[in-house]
Amino acid sequence: MAGYFEEMGWRELGDGEQPNHLLHFARFLIDSGLDRTGAAEWPSLPPPASKEAVQKLQDVVIENQKKGCPICLKNLEAGEKVKKMPCNHIFHPRCILTWLDKTNSCPFCRHEMPTDDENYEAYKKAKKRAEQSQNDLDALHNSMFS
Repeated sequence: MAGYFEEMGWRELGDGEQPNHLLHFARFLIDSGLDRTGAAEWPSLPPPASKEAVQKLQDVVIENQKKGCPICLKNLEAGEKVKKMPCNHIFHPRCILTWLDKTNSCPFCRHEMPTDDENYEAYKKAKKRAEQSQNDLDALHNSMFS
């Protein structure tokens, strides 16, 4: 019966022989959850929106009755002061401020606001670069084979 190493096609390192670090790094990247674009998924909910971005939210007074607040589902009444997100969705101030204290995106359309988390911002930039790179490759491929 063959042993584990033989079944896997592996062998022990000889005297003075070094492991293949590139292979170990590649396995690490695969095990860390990279998708096909090369960008790892963020492990949990995105961080809260930056305090500065939240302070810059526009205050708007409802002129005529609109639909309900997408968070609490209560109606927005005429003359009521609400907060307007950069994506133009409006919410009760208490609802959206509580929401943005937990995560950085619009609860209706998932438009992302900036955060104070440097790691998350770097992750977003890397993911955007990976998507752009993939789009460029797809466009090149399509131009060659269309």
